[in-house]
Amino acid sequence: MLLVFLIDVTCIAEDVPKAADLVVDNQPIDLNSQSYQQLFQELVNQHHFVKKDLEQLFQGLQGDRKVLELMDKPGEAKPYYEYWPLFITPSVIAKGKDSLVQYRQVFDRIEAAFGVDREYVVAIWAIESRFGFNQGGFNLFRTLNTLFDMYPRRSDFYRKELINFLILCRANNMDPLRVNGSYAGAFGQAQFMPSSFNKYAVDFDGDDRRDLINSMDDVFASIANYLKNFGWTLQAPVFAEIGGELKPELQNTLKKEGPEALLDWRAVADIQQVTIPRPPNNGKLSIVELERSLLEGGGMRYVAGYPNFRVIFEYNHSNKYAMTVSEMAESFKK
Repeated sequence: MLLVFLIDVTCIAEDVPKAADLVVDNQPIDLNSQSYQQLFQELVNQHHFVKKDLEQLFQGLQGDRKVLELMDKPGEAKPYYEYWPLFITPSVIAKGKDSLVQYRQVFDRIEAAFGVDREYVVAIWAIESRFGFNQGGFNLFRTLNTLFDMYPRRSDFYRKELINFLILCRANNMDPLRVNGSYAGAFGQAQFMPSSFNKYAVDFDGDDRRDLINSMDDVFASIANYLKNFGWTLQAPVFAEIGGELKPELQNTLKKEGPEALLDWRAVADIQQVTIPRPPNNGKLSIVELERSLLEGGGMRYVAGYPNFRVIFEYNHSNKYAMTVSEMAESFKK
């Protein structure tokens, strides 16, 4: 997330201190600070928590410097030909196919209820948590507090996520101190941020709680619900190959309108001289540029991203991520 979550990977100037440089590991968090007193006041007044319970929960809280080190590290942009093999392997494809068979009845219900193709749900599950085997090893309560208190660039964001986390723990009978997740605050087999959990997670196994850690029904249905809410269309095209180079007319259009431009599918087909499927409701297409390895002859690969492709993009704002999900899902069908 996951989505759905976003990490701020803006490169930090060398002469600007990084967040991790300003703290020591296990540095106590000052609960008497104005920011925490205001947080407690909001939790009590607006969300009906008991102050005594909050004081006990937050007592002795310390920051995790490792979280800040990982957040400070600028994102290393891998070319697509190095990115996708990190996720799409023969063993992953085999496991994905087995999972589609194992959970076939659940996916029958999910496709009927949410209108989302099962292969894409499994692909996201595979990438986000390695089929549930890697849900993150950071204590989520400590992580969210570290980022709220010690990561100024995203403090407001993580304040909201901390509040959402406490709300979801209360609603779903979870101990906040016993939930692990990623260093950026996502958790569970779908790697939802707490705010995304509260918006999109669903109870699909009928036990009156939303469990994205242990309930496969809830995990799969919640991923599907997320995609549905961003406009997924069942059995609709996701991407189409449009060649190894862009015709000058299309290049000029993208220069003029920007790389996020949405184009008429017939214009793309005519300019590139390719046959591509019609999108649902004549939806617009985006143009996605992907690097080819020298083993494939080098150069670029261009695909048309359909509305469903952009829905995957909403789970994790990366064309490489969306393309990897798409190609993994297609591999499950073969």
